[in-house]
Amino acid sequence: QVQLVESGGGSVQSGGSLRLSCAASPYTGSNYRWAWFRQAPTKEREGVASIGNNGATIYADSDKCRITISQEKAKNTLYLKLNNLKPEDTAMYYCAARFGWWPRLDPGDYSYWGQGTQVTVAS
Repeated sequence: QVQLVESGGGSVQSGGSLRLSCAASPYTGSNYRWAWFRQAPTKEREGVASIGNNGATIYADSDKCRITISQEKAKNTLYLKLNNLKPEDTAMYYCAARFGWWPRLDPGDYSYWGQGTQVTVAS
């Protein structure tokens, strides 16, 4: 069982930046794919970015210019840098992981989920 704990969310003004972190335990090694999802009130959970076991990354088309996913394998930690934040980015952001090779943005491709960290962007 992998436990994921997100942090780094908060309230920012439009145009601001945040870096979200996701710490995993126990150590997962190099055999997992990882992703960030978000869910706004009354909306379905949607994929934001994913990084595969092989280091390949994919992003939701609407966000790729403002978002960077990265990981620090030695620390077993996943990151999501959010730049030029907009009010429509307001949501709960979730980290997810699953044994696998390629990045994926379908929630069904993930077994382990964190509790989420809230991002609120004021206009």
